[in-house]
Order: sequence, then structure tokens, then C-alpha cells
Amino acid sequence: MAAYGLYTHIASNKTRSLLLLAGLFVLVYVMVFAGALLAEALADDGRAVNDYLMAAWRDMVTAIPVATVGAAAWIAIAYFFHQRMIDAITGGRDVTRREQPRLYNQLENLCISRGIAMPKLKIIDSPALNAFATGLNPRQYAVTVTTGLLNNLDDAEVEAVLGHELTHIRNGDVQLMVVAVIIAGVVGFFGELIFRMFFHSRIRFGRSSSSNGDRKGGGGAVIAIVIAAAMIALAWMLSQVIRFALSRSREFLADAGAVELTKNPDAMISALRKIENRGELPGATSAVMEMCVDNPREGFADLFATHPSVDARVAALVKFAGGHDPGPLALPTEAPATESPAEPPPHGPWSDPPAAPTANGGASPPPLPNPIPGPLQGPLHGPWGRRE
Repeated sequence: MAAYGLYTHIASNKTRSLLLLAGLFVLVYVMVFAGALLAEALADDGRAVNDYLMAAWRDMVTAIPVATVGAAAWIAIAYFFHQRMIDAITGGRDVTRREQPRLYNQLENLCISRGIAMPKLKIIDSPALNAFATGLNPRQYAVTVTTGLLNNLDDAEVEAVLGHELTHIRNGDVQLMVVAVIIAGVVGFFGELIFRMFFHSRIRFGRSSSSNGDRKGGGGAVIAIVIAAAMIALAWMLSQVIRFALSRSREFLADAGAVELTKNPDAMISALRKIENRGELPGATSAVMEMCVDNPREGFADLFATHPSVDARVAALVKFAGGHDPGPLALPTEAPATESPAEPPPHGPWSDPPAAPTANGGASPPPLPNPIPGPLQGPLHGPWGRRE
């Protein structure tokens, strides 16, 4: 990060992301080829492997227009309705300046300082501490925060989180993440469709093998099925790895962009420390969690984690932005809710006795010193006689 500068990293990251997304689209055609290979093997199990491969290639060339139109339709639907789907999953709702004046003004000030169009502001009623940005164009951009984040972070920390999400929008991360999730969903859909087709048709394949036992080269069908299954599994795994790569590489840049916007690295660090492992959104899909400031859903041995660890992000801010790491932080809401009642002060020989409860439940004031009867009543007198 320090060797090239922030903007160089942003440009190179965008180029790599576009190449990765192009690779995701290629995976759709790989799935089509695998499906065609599987269909050829199920239809006739008496040919050699090369025959199956050539037939599957011809089928794929024929099916490419249909697959392209289907994938484009999927992307078009997600383009126009992805925000509604996310809101339906998370329970997000639009808020105005009148409803959240402090939060709205913070976001607006950050946008004005960098000439960024004001995105929509949304809130999720959840005790989780998290936030994320969505949208594919300036008219769709939205920043969503949880009520738990607002209740536990101070103004400077909330501003840092908003700067983090605005940086995702400025850098083009939001569009690329949404598109990557969409295309990965297409790959997953094709993979499930092909496997369902195989398990539905394997009985027929078994019958074909038994009825054509006199044919030579029947083993070619088995090899073709193994190749198709391996291609499907590999395509699915690569689609997931690409999604993780898009997310992990961008969180460092978003943290640095937040510091650039707010000029306060310590606020970003303390916000991350408070959010750490407290951002789980109940009911949210993995695709939504990948867009959040922090994703507490860890993969196996951190291999499939979509975000760098908070320790790594804080270490980068300390090293490159000059921040200070306070270590893990407790939340204000985690303090004891009630304290033990204070004990009454001790009653000594020279102090007033405690107030006695009255009939109506109140406490009567302590009795005054005994007055002197007769004409001496009025001025108080001391223990050695009347004061003149």
C-alpha cells in the first residue's frame, strides 16, 4: 500500500476485478460444456471418450446463445431488483433527515467534502454492529447501518464507518461485488440444475449400460461423467474463490479511504474493534454478509473468509495511517445494567438519626433539638445554655 499509493492500488485493483469478473462469465460456458458432456454420456454410453468430448463441444456452441441470454436475463433482474431483495432479507428501511438528523448530516457532509452524490440512507433494526453499501449506479447507491451500530459507536466512529462504505462506492467495489455475486449465483444455479439432471437420469443410464453390454467402449461414458462432474465442481469452487478475492482485497482500501475522508485513523480503528465479532445479521445470506464492514462468518482455517481479520486491518492502519490500537473494546451496552444500592452513612452519636418511615410510605425529617419552654422559645440554644 505504501509503495504505490492509494490511488495506484485502486486502479490496479479495478483492473484485476474486471479480469476476475470476465473469468466468472467464462465459468458459465464451462458449466454449459459440462452439462452437454453429461447429457451425451447419459444418452448413449457406447462411445469413446473423444466422441463424447466432440459432441459436447458441438452442443455447447449451439447452446451458447441460450446460455448467454439466460445469464443476461438473470443479471438484468438482479440489476433492477437486487436492493429490494436485500431489504426483504435484512429488513432495511429508508430514513430521512427528519428521522435521523445526526446520521443523515454526517453522511451528507462526507459526500459534500468529496463531491460524491448522496446515496440513500437505510437502517436495519438489529442489535448487530454492521453496515454495508449496495447499488449498481448512482441512482441505486445506498448505505445501510444497524441500530446496534448507532447505539454503541460515538459520532467519530460512525463517521468512519460511513466513510468506509462511501469508499466502497467511490472505488467501484459495490458494483463489482454485486455483479460477482450475481454471476456466482448463475454458476451455482447451473451446477445444481446439472446435478439434478444427472441424479434423475442415472437410472436410465444404468439400464442403457446393461442393455448394451455387448458394446465396446462403454467405459468412455463413465470417464465422460467423471470429467463433467470434476468440471462442475471446479467451476463452482473457482466462482467462490473469486468472490472472496474481490471482497478481501478491498477492505484494506476502504479502511484507508475512510481515514482519507475523516482524517481520523483512531476512529476507524476503534470502530473496527467495537464491531469485531459483533456483526452477525440474523437471517442474512452469505452474499449480504460479504458486503458488510465485518463478516464474522469464518471459513475453514480462514481459507474461505471473505474479509481480512480485524487484527490485520488494524495493523495496516497503525502502520500506514499512524493510528493507535487500543485492543479489544467493550461496548457501552455491555456495562452492568444496575449497580448495588449505596449503603446509608453510619449513624454516630453526633449525627442525626436516619429518617423514620411515615404512615403514607414517605420518610419524616429528623427531629429538631428540644426547644426550651416558655419565653426562651425562638432562638436555638447550645448544649451549655442559651445563646445571647
